[in-house]
Amino acid sequence: MLSQDYDRIFLSPPHLGRHELNYVHKAIEDNWVAPAGPNLSGFEQDICHYTGAAHCIALSSGTAAIHLGLILLGVGSGDEVLCPSFTFVATANPILYQGATPVFVDSEAITWNMCPVRLREAIEDRLRLGKKPKALILVHLYGMPAQLQQLQAIAEFYDIPILEDAAEALGARYDGRRLGTFGMVGVFSFNGNKIITTSGGGALVTNKAEWAEQTRFLATQAKDPAPYYQHSAVGYNYRLSNILAGIGRGQMELIDSRVKARREIYAWYQKNLQDVAALQFGPTEPALGFSNRWLSTITLDPAHTTATPEQVRQHLETHNIESRPLWKPLHQQPLFAQAPSYGGEVSADLFARGLCLPSGSAMTETELRRVAGALREILLP
Repeated sequence: MLSQDYDRIFLSPPHLGRHELNYVHKAIEDNWVAPAGPNLSGFEQDICHYTGAAHCIALSSGTAAIHLGLILLGVGSGDEVLCPSFTFVATANPILYQGATPVFVDSEAITWNMCPVRLREAIEDRLRLGKKPKALILVHLYGMPAQLQQLQAIAEFYDIPILEDAAEALGARYDGRRLGTFGMVGVFSFNGNKIITTSGGGALVTNKAEWAEQTRFLATQAKDPAPYYQHSAVGYNYRLSNILAGIGRGQMELIDSRVKARREIYAWYQKNLQDVAALQFGPTEPALGFSNRWLSTITLDPAHTTATPEQVRQHLETHNIESRPLWKPLHQQPLFAQAPSYGGEVSADLFARGLCLPSGSAMTETELRRVAGALREILLP
């Protein structure tokens, strides 16, 4: 059959219920459509309650949250910031916003996140060059906890503050503690494809009250406390709107069920495709780790197939199924061609062999079987 004979299966579409409408309708009825309002403060309180963070500031995107987080950590022109190579470009772009330089660190093959060995190597080399990194951005890729115990110990030893990019990891845990709360600053994304969404949005969390106050100040154009518009610092238009925060409030009521569904989808793929030798499922949860399995990901074993990820992706498209390559490492991106990089073989290999499968929390078993059937067509001899 042709692809148009099937309804499209998207990679990770929004999954809304009736909860969101209650908050949005209330905002419209009360005329709270401006950025500030009860949904905004309520959404921030919901995130604090769920994660255990002391303070939350809801923002226009996860990228905005990373940007403001770097400002809080004092990153400026000429500084260097340690960053995983295997991540979305939004992790690194705010480093450039600040006139700083990203220093890319390769992944390890278990969680696919930053490699502790490579991290120590990078820090030692930068110190030899007289360039102590100003901060470390630590990412939990695809909702998988990084090797936090080791990475934190290294950062503490060298006195380098952590900005925790948990944009993909809301609902995941390490040693029973919610991701996003291990750094001096934590970041979440509520983009349309995330595990919960506000259409577009993000949040910064911190336990430092003065940093929370500074974030709100910077995110609202840095207006000085005066009866007129006076500005002594550069500010940004980064606040989330009250209406979008209402969507977030409804979504937060469902977060645990969304995590459960994503984990069940990953387990279904793993169980029902275990006989396809060409498929390897990953990444793997570290000891003490609990992933939200935001996206179910695979790598292809070249010993069992000659198919490339792009050929598999195109084959899935003939069945009207959306999939996506794994992130192209940032050290391979033209934008960062001059940036220092340590390692790179692991992330390059993952990119060359990997694919993200449809993982939406509303997927039905019929849809899962369609994906599995299409994979079998191209990968079984």
